[in-house]
Amino acid sequence: QVQLVESGGGLVQAGGSLRLSCAASGRTFSRNVMGWFRQAPGKDREFVALVWSASIPYYANSVKGRFTISRDNAKNMVYLQMNSLKPEDTAVYYCAVSTQNGSGAYLSGMNRYDYWGQGTQVTVSS
Repeated sequence: QVQLVESGGGLVQAGGSLRLSCAASGRTFSRNVMGWFRQAPGKDREFVALVWSASIPYYANSVKGRFTISRDNAKNMVYLQMNSLKPEDTAVYYCAVSTQNGSGAYLSGMNRYDYWGQGTQVTVSS
């Protein structure tokens, strides 16, 4: 059974940093696109970042230059380093894995992803 488990969320002041981790189990995802999404209260879930198997990243414009996605294929893990956090980054963050391939724009859609974690809360205070 496939499981994705996020960790690393918490409360941080604006300007601070957090590093999220996502551990995958049940199968190997070294050849799959792995991504992060987030959902703020009262808003739709939105794309944050993804990384292809060769560790090439793709970011939403809202986080470009502040967030860094990375992966460790040997450990079946994906990470999201978040710097210069803003109150508007407050959300539940989800990791996800896609069995599809394509462009960054194509893979930024939620419906491209087959497996999802339960989420981890990130709260940025002003």
